Amino acid sequence: MINRLVVVGATGDLNARYLLPALAALRAGGHLDDRFELTCADRGERTDEEFRRWAAAQLDRHCPSEPAHARKAIADSVRYRRADATDPADVASLVAGDGPVAVYLALPPGIFPGTVTALHRAGLPPGSRIVLEKPFGEDLDSAVELNRLLAGVVPEQAVFRVDHFLAMTTVQNVLGCRLANRVLEPIWNSAHIAEVEIVWNETLTLEGRAGYYDGVGALKDMVQNHLLQVLCLVAMEPPLSLGERDLRDRKIDVLRSVRPLTDDDVVRRTRRARYLAGRIGDRVIPSYVDEDGVDARRRTETFAEMELELESWRWSGTTFRLRSGKALADDRKEVAVRFRPVPHLPFEQDWEVTPNVLRFGLEPESMTLALTGTGSGGRALAPLTLTAAMEPPDLPPYGRLLLDVLHGNAALSIRGDEAEEAWRVLAPVMSAWSRDVVPLEEYPAGLL
Repeated sequence: MINRLVVVGATGDLNARYLLPALAALRAGGHLDDRFELTCADRGERTDEEFRRWAAAQLDRHCPSEPAHARKAIADSVRYRRADATDPADVASLVAGDGPVAVYLALPPGIFPGTVTALHRAGLPPGSRIVLEKPFGEDLDSAVELNRLLAGVVPEQAVFRVDHFLAMTTVQNVLGCRLANRVLEPIWNSAHIAEVEIVWNETLTLEGRAGYYDGVGALKDMVQNHLLQVLCLVAMEPPLSLGERDLRDRKIDVLRSVRPLTDDDVVRRTRRARYLAGRIGDRVIPSYVDEDGVDARRRTETFAEMELELESWRWSGTTFRLRSGKALADDRKEVAVRFRPVPHLPFEQDWEVTPNVLRFGLEPESMTLALTGTGSGGRALAPLTLTAAMEPPDLPPYGRLLLDVLHGNAALSIRGDEAEEAWRVLAPVMSAWSRDVVPLEEYPAGLL
């Protein structure tokens, strides 16, 4: 296990909201001890004590349920260093020390190449690992170049392209329910499943992240990585094992099977939009273009939807719909597997029956199955809903990912060729949208 972690870009939202709380959870669970060393680096001038006070405030704000002793241990132990992530001398000072180090690039994707080049010139201790947050590049060409740079620094097994969706208990449960239940796997195909919806709709708006979000939009921020990763788990063939090679090989098979979209397909099968001023509950929401840090000339979408088809024996004829948006009327974060209707109903009345739907709630975590049965008196058909009780996870998603990084378990990491295949799926959509082949619609906040 690696006992040294360096977070570059440490004053950003990712470290404050996710990484520091994840480390506190690992400390509380006994996964980290006093030998663990945490170094946080950014461009600003701060003393160790100033940064520790900031870290303690973030921990109190974002993970108050973690034990106080664990939060204090993480905040008290962190060291802060001022550093330019693209300067080899600064980077060398960050990674210097005894034994291997895990370097977490909590940075915008545009800075990845310069930072990886600096890591190459600085030199990493043997056995070190590099962690990158999505998106991995900004398009296919930049992803290919990023992979080339990474290959010159560490082996592929030491590159962790992390996507916290893969560490969500319910996302993993999609695969678990399929493979561990004989009642599901035989019908997990296009003969029985008409449509799969993978949805991450939020009532939240930018929440101070305009500096990042306005440069990527909903398509790159959510669909290109998170939702495509969930698609892979839903649609993959059963792997021989859940080891890193078997699991990731089957995921790549899914991405390669996506039927390429033509411009006509993009017009018919995708939507993009951004929110106008409106109201969500008791919150008055300004128009997206009026949010601090937004450049209206970028025409960034806050809602993205696309329908995909897979060219495979298992899935020919099933529609996969991926959708994500901000400032929407309701939070809806789920995988909905919609089964085809039964071919015949042997009842005298002409009742309308809703097809079965298996729902995996992503946040909050849940699982329900919508069936049809007879109502009171047995005279009419009525909906029945089966709900599973979900045990709370022992670690937050980022806690699981960091533990995998420190232990070198790459099964939930995204391999380089997988990252490139994901960009190939999105390339026709990005191209068509950049040429305004699909109009940028608008919707009042809270009304879509």
